[in-house]
Amino acid sequence: MKTFMAKPAEVEQQWVLVDATDKVVGRLASDIAMRLMGKHRPTYTPHVDTGDFVVVVNAEKVKFSGKKWDQKQYTWYTGYTRLRSESARTRMEKDPTAILREAVRRMLPKNKLATKMLSKLKIYVGDAHPHQAQNPAEVDLGK
Repeated sequence: MKTFMAKPAEVEQQWVLVDATDKVVGRLASDIAMRLMGKHRPTYTPHVDTGDFVVVVNAEKVKFSGKKWDQKQYTWYTGYTRLRSESARTRMEKDPTAILREAVRRMLPKNKLATKMLSKLKIYVGDAHPHQAQNPAEVDLGK
């Protein structure tokens, strides 16, 4: 029996629409990451991008469990001698799409293929998105 290995030209990528209203960030991000990698398909191949395009609407309506809006800290290194940090609430006020994009990015593999996968993630504030022509299928992720 031979192992099936997908080739980049053979992969059919679909478009998926996800409504993030009242979804927990971590659960939603893990389901989106699986969709982007293509692990939901039987033809998953680790070195080929077999995932789908994911369009997320209502990104400003995601939620955290517990007291994470105030206690969760996002830190980054600036090049100077200290780390900068901000809470999840201040990051949401600055850019509502950043919280979900960062959560998904950290769940993807750490290689060049992950950059390609992350470019297929489209996150929007509100109900409107410019991808009606692709006819995305609605799925319920992050249950």
